[in-house]
Amino acid sequence: MGIKDDMKLLARHEGEWEGEYIHVGVDGEVIDRHRSQLSCRFPTDDPDHAYRQINTYTWDDGREEVIDFPASYDDGQIWFDTERIRGHAWEVDANTIVLTWVYKAQPDVYLYEMIQLSHDGVNRARTWHWFDNDRLVRRTLINERRTSPPPD
Repeated sequence: MGIKDDMKLLARHEGEWEGEYIHVGVDGEVIDRHRSQLSCRFPTDDPDHAYRQINTYTWDDGREEVIDFPASYDDGQIWFDTERIRGHAWEVDANTIVLTWVYKAQPDVYLYEMIQLSHDGVNRARTWHWFDNDRLVRRTLINERRTSPPPD
């Protein structure tokens, strides 16, 4: 079996998503806010990466950042090991994925993300909890809507 058979919920995320990231401090103040476009794919021409996510972030001042997150697949989980991050994700139930990772440039910073996909597959809600030296320092709230139909 392959990744799409083993990780049926992750397979439901395939496609294009638009949304907004809102970064807040521990007391709730907004630290940063920007728009996002995400592309979630299962490439068939890359034997090393069963999953690939490309994130494009855009700020109101015109800044833009594009980040490629290729992942390998093993034992019911996807594994990221890029220049930027190292982490892995797994399915918790029919609608929830958990992802944990570290930024390689900041080894004392680690994050936990919960990803909720709506039953109809149209909306996603994601939350990140940022820890620095085991102390919660930030949360990120992400609301997204699918902009392409789910693949057949």
